[in-house]
Amino acid sequence: MSESWVVQNLQNSLNTWNEKLAEVWKLLTQSPESFKGGGIWKVVLDIHGALMAIGLALLVLFFVVGVIKTCGSFAELKKPEHAVKIFIRFAIAKGVVTYGLELMMALFDIAQGVIRTVMKASGLGTADNMALPKEIITAVEECGFFESIPLWAVTLIGSLFITVLSFIIIMSVYARFFKIYMYTAIAPVPLASFAGEPTQQVGKSFIKSYIAVCLEGAIILLACIIFSVFAASPPVVDVDASAVSMVWSYVGELIFNMLVLVGAVKMADRIVREMMGL
Repeated sequence: MSESWVVQNLQNSLNTWNEKLAEVWKLLTQSPESFKGGGIWKVVLDIHGALMAIGLALLVLFFVVGVIKTCGSFAELKKPEHAVKIFIRFAIAKGVVTYGLELMMALFDIAQGVIRTVMKASGLGTADNMALPKEIITAVEECGFFESIPLWAVTLIGSLFITVLSFIIIMSVYARFFKIYMYTAIAPVPLASFAGEPTQQVGKSFIKSYIAVCLEGAIILLACIIFSVFAASPPVVDVDASAVSMVWSYVGELIFNMLVLVGAVKMADRIVREMMGL
């Protein structure tokens, strides 16, 4: 490790970025049950179970409202084909509410299958680590005290940006898990809307939104893969330039690529929702 404070500071910020990006790759392959040891998942299951009774009560309410609005008269309800259709709708809605957790986990597993396929096809098992080029380390170490003063300012600004961006990207992945937990916990209530034809759109929108949240992981992974390709070809260093120019050019291009990655990760929700027509 170099004894230069400038080199150490820049490399420490890059190490922070490498650690957070590696954590992102790990989290994208995790399930809600294993996230943070599973403690959060147990609480979510308790809430889901408590709301099951409310969901079943709403199921009956939505069913009655649907029958009233879709049947012109009681005589129409007596028709066998109409009665069977209504009974089948109620039975399916009851199954969706009762086994909603299993349904949502099956959808999550499908999304995780997409993530694993993308990861396997890319040939990358983890994000590539980034490190300062040897040319920059050599140029900085050869600088005198007064020559290194401008480098301190460049280093502080660059390190701050890199560190902040690394935490923003990991927070985006954590936010995906929080949304999955919230959707799972509240699921019995919106799923009960399938019991009535006039209210079924609520349930459809809920399922589509949940699928969109699950698929966010695939978009985030694609963004990380593209960034890893960029990282494999680091910015070209002009060895004839001054140390300050070399560091400024390198850090500037690096931060630009990181900003693009963070922007793509932050837009993952919007991209998937547009794909799902939401």
